[in-house]
Amino acid sequence: MLSAVATTLAGMAVNTSPESPLPVGEVSRLIGGWIDRLGAVWVEGQITQLSRRPGAGVVFLTLRDPSYDISVSVTCYRQVFDAVADVVSEGARVVVLAKPEWYAPRGQLSLRAAEIRPVGVGELLARLEQLKKALTREGLFAPERKKPLPFLPQLVGLVCGRASAAERDVLENARHRWPAVRFEVRNVAVQGVHAVPQVVQAVKELDAIEDVDVIIVARGGGSVEDLLPFSDEQLIRTVAECRTPVVSAIGHEPDNPLLDHVADLRASTPTDAAKKVVPDVGEEYERVRLLRDRARRCVAALVEREERGLAHALARPSIEDPHRMIDERADHVADLLDRSRRCLRHQLDRADSELAHTHARVVALSPAATLKRGYAVLQKADGHAVRDPGEVEAGEALRARVSEGEFSVRVDT
Repeated sequence: MLSAVATTLAGMAVNTSPESPLPVGEVSRLIGGWIDRLGAVWVEGQITQLSRRPGAGVVFLTLRDPSYDISVSVTCYRQVFDAVADVVSEGARVVVLAKPEWYAPRGQLSLRAAEIRPVGVGELLARLEQLKKALTREGLFAPERKKPLPFLPQLVGLVCGRASAAERDVLENARHRWPAVRFEVRNVAVQGVHAVPQVVQAVKELDAIEDVDVIIVARGGGSVEDLLPFSDEQLIRTVAECRTPVVSAIGHEPDNPLLDHVADLRASTPTDAAKKVVPDVGEEYERVRLLRDRARRCVAALVEREERGLAHALARPSIEDPHRMIDERADHVADLLDRSRRCLRHQLDRADSELAHTHARVVALSPAATLKRGYAVLQKADGHAVRDPGEVEAGEALRARVSEGEFSVRVDT
């Protein structure tokens, strides 16, 4: 490799002398041509500066080699950097596939990156981040998939290391809070090549036991590499398929393996898992006492309120003397009846008076009254009254009506 580079540089040699020097611009142009022939190379360094302007399509980096205290500018498209943006920041060591570029006007060297890879732990975190995104797209971390924990579990499944501090913390704290709680413990390897299959097998066994109400997967703190088994895809899918609620208690507060995302509940430590799964008997007794006192106060207040309402109802006149209303109504009915009788009597008297006056007028205008004064009415045989002497003939028989009766008469002339 070195010989090929030396041969290439030898072929790039330019003959110059004090009498025929090259202009600066020509030298810059030649350097640019030599750099273009170099092609894309893999470069390792530490990111010392990082610039991502909102809305800009290009990201600017400064890559430094601490061994030689040399820095070079790097540019890349935003989509290239976004692929590792979650695990790469200032200070991270990366390997970059870049093409060297020479800016002739300023005589400045830079790199155009086509791919960025984290180094060491950063590369590991990048792979985990990619797995996390893939499982998120499948919906394994969706909140609606989370199952609620039982209020008072009778049997708790525990997956942990043999004689580990995590096992001791969970058992001691849980039994201190609720002495009657029982545990089904599965001791497994919590790191190394055997950790994943053993943890998966233990979770499946506990999930198959009908009496197990909740499963706790616990481990103490450790490095990123130590906690890798709890980000394994096989374990994540196994937990996602469990019918029993699963609690993740891995490491300490900052630790965040993928098991935390798929579990139905995340506990910051094994001790915290015991507190979240098993209720405290003293706290529950106190809560029951408070609820009982509250119920008594509510019942007493209800009875007192109903007694006041009953006393108020009994104090009403209609309840205290129920016949009083009937008596009042009876007097009112009697008054109305008397009033109606007076009105009816007055109307009858007035009608009687009007009838008497009418009768007097009728009698005064009646023909019978005229007949009583000595007058007579002559009627022909057909009942027609005679009003004119010319209406009768000599010898015609007529009927004369007087006040006290009638008799027959005959016309002489």
